[in-house]
Amino acid sequence: MRSEKLGYLISQYPAVNHTFILREVLALRRAGLNPCTVSIRRSDRSAEFLSADEADEQRRTFYVFDSVAHWVRANLRTVLRRPVAYARALLYSWRLTRGTPRLLVTYSGYFIQAVVAGDYLERQGVTFIHTHFSSTVLLILARIFPVRYSLTLHGPAEFADVVGFHIGEKVAAATFVAAISHYGASQLMAACDAVHWHKIRTLRLGVDPQAFPPRESPSRRGDATFRLIFVGRLAAVKAPHMLIEAVALLRDRGRKVLLTLVGEGPARPALEELIGERGLSDQVQLSGACNHDKVADFYRNNDAFVLASFAEGIPVVLMEAMAMELPCVATWVTGIPELIDNGVDGLLVPPADPVALADAVERLIKDPELTRRIGAAARAKILSTYDLGPNSEALAATFRKCLCARQQQDGTPMAACGGA
Repeated sequence: MRSEKLGYLISQYPAVNHTFILREVLALRRAGLNPCTVSIRRSDRSAEFLSADEADEQRRTFYVFDSVAHWVRANLRTVLRRPVAYARALLYSWRLTRGTPRLLVTYSGYFIQAVVAGDYLERQGVTFIHTHFSSTVLLILARIFPVRYSLTLHGPAEFADVVGFHIGEKVAAATFVAAISHYGASQLMAACDAVHWHKIRTLRLGVDPQAFPPRESPSRRGDATFRLIFVGRLAAVKAPHMLIEAVALLRDRGRKVLLTLVGEGPARPALEELIGERGLSDQVQLSGACNHDKVADFYRNNDAFVLASFAEGIPVVLMEAMAMELPCVATWVTGIPELIDNGVDGLLVPPADPVALADAVERLIKDPELTRRIGAAARAKILSTYDLGPNSEALAATFRKCLCARQQQDGTPMAACGGA
């Protein structure tokens, strides 16, 4: 019997804020699983700004929003082949709105996306689908097409409204659910019936330590300015405003610091205004978004990474910085304390406290040996727990086991599955 084929359903691929998905897909391809990728939307950048890997993945990927014509064809094929399932899934998608009129359009859109994605994946022979950030579409898709599915839930947004996000229904219908941290796993368990807890698995993200090698020690530079770097979306939940306030405090204490914010987002106008109000145009730079293949240069040329987020999953940017022995100052929220052991491989501070942020940065400025020691321990943490290679293989092994389970039910010998 032919092996079961793996599909990947993604909200936007490739995307500068979700480079970990690109790395995950590439690792699965190297592992021989070769997922069939479907993205709801095209990349967030035009082709000339994509890296070579991103451009290749874009060529491989089917895009749901590519044309109205394939929307029409997909719906016609599905209505003719599965009229009852089509109608029931449409009604189900409307029931998910719980009678909220403004959501009817949104969920009708999810239904159409599910039809288009499911039709394509079925024609590719895919019968097992995994998703990042498109779990509601996949929940509906599985009501129309004979597929099994799994999902990675990152948090924190999904956990803010577990009822409205339908976590209970998604876990109940899934073959397995990947959480990227123990914190995430706990939130999933709290949101679903205990009978489904066995499906929830902590499968960590990771980075390639070779792509993020140790940087040159800052002690070898004669520049007295202490350089801080933030990489991420400029959004309120990331609290870049707190970073700017911390820089103002450090300046007032007589410390020479330079903060570079790498990223774009809706908070940028407010940040520009705050920089002007605090008189920090020489101490804070807004550099815009950066491709993942260039971000290592920013880490290499700075002395510490700072993150003031109010809520996170486990940020991959922290893993990247830590892999390069860049000491990190971050808030002790959600899954971050699983990545950073305070005082050992990073410094943790309370959220919404720019004074604590400034104090932690000043501690690094005053104690170069602490900075060096934390940086070295940070890379050791990545090598031991957040190495992309072993973590991707753990995910690949989970997929192989799931695919083999179906083949075993169909009578395929275990040897043909390649083990689990």
